Amino acid sequence: MNIIIPLFLGFITALVGVFPPGLINMTVAKISTEDGKTRAMLFTAGALFVVFFQTLVALVFAGYISEHQEVVILLREIGFGVFSCLTIYFLLIAKKPKKKAKNDLKIKSKKSRFFFGMFISAINFLPIPYYVFASISLASFGYFTFNTVSIYSFVVGVVLGSFAVFYSYIAFFKKIESKTDYIVKNMNTIIGLVTGTIAITALYHILKYYLKL
Repeated sequence: MNIIIPLFLGFITALVGVFPPGLINMTVAKISTEDGKTRAMLFTAGALFVVFFQTLVALVFAGYISEHQEVVILLREIGFGVFSCLTIYFLLIAKKPKKKAKNDLKIKSKKSRFFFGMFISAINFLPIPYYVFASISLASFGYFTFNTVSIYSFVVGVVLGSFAVFYSYIAFFKKIESKTDYIVKNMNTIIGLVTGTIAITALYHILKYYLKL
């Protein structure tokens, strides 16, 4: 159970975080359509190599934070403020994103898809705070503990979940392309709902902490 539950949680967390259209997803889909599945899989392997270490760093950092309750509360207070502002921005202020033309995404690298995948994944820093927040949240509900076995199981689950998403973009992009267009058009609303949920969750834990004092 020490292995299966963190593995499952990492898999689900990755599915939720990675599935919406993003730089890596759309790049791997474009490589698949232009250069074939083999090169797309090489790109995916490079991206997953970086994802492994990004997630590991995130969980080690989250483990340190979880041992210092005052830091957790401070981060939650900061997070509540930031995500509240983001929710207001994306739901009320931001303009709807325009649909990108099919040729907007330029892929210059033709030599090594593996290293190109590493590069694209490395410049994407969002997974680190995402997995820090996700693991701390899961730990606060008692579903996850920051021991070595659980950490590595969670990381492997994230890699497997990320692979499942990337492969779905490789194999089924043509079929889901219309749905990704819909997601892109409504991205502000989706992001606003997600950030709003995060803000409410953070507020709940902040109030819970202070009411115990």
